[in-house]
Amino acid sequence: MEQDNIILLDCDERMEKSITSFSESLLKVKTGRASASLVRDVEVDYWGTMTPLYQIANISTPDATQILIKPYDKNQLKDIERAIINADLGFTPINDGQVIRCNIPQLTGETRAKLVKECYHMAEGAKIAIRNIRRDAISEIKKEKYPEDTERDLEEEVQKITDKKIKKVDDLAKAKEEELTNI
Repeated sequence: MEQDNIILLDCDERMEKSITSFSESLLKVKTGRASASLVRDVEVDYWGTMTPLYQIANISTPDATQILIKPYDKNQLKDIERAIINADLGFTPINDGQVIRCNIPQLTGETRAKLVKECYHMAEGAKIAIRNIRRDAISEIKKEKYPEDTERDLEEEVQKITDKKIKKVDDLAKAKEEELTNI
């Protein structure tokens, strides 16, 4: 009895990790509004080591159209500016000698549609990962050689977990679509 709980818990936990990964990916999709997550993981050459921007600078959004980057070490301004340009994020950093400002351009209708499509493509990837986890869990249940009715009940429980997680992915994608299409 305990083994079947372990299988279900493992299945649920792995599916939740897929959803978390998908959710983090959605944060990086531009919505026309400033967000620290757009530049957070840009890799900067910090004294010979590639380092994520958030580790070497304070990133803030003073308003909905601007990201403000204040490096802890002012000598890094040029390296940060170069890293943002090389990341090809769709905006140009402005270095004033103290901080770097990034003005976020408004998205066109065509760009919004393309981003919505990209979000749904990422959602489909998350759903595939969840279905693969379901397949693994059902395979694990079959290996345990449970009685037929117990096996069927466990498979139904795995399917319920799967349906719930896929609905969560769909809800996240729909929310991102609304965020992208609302001007």
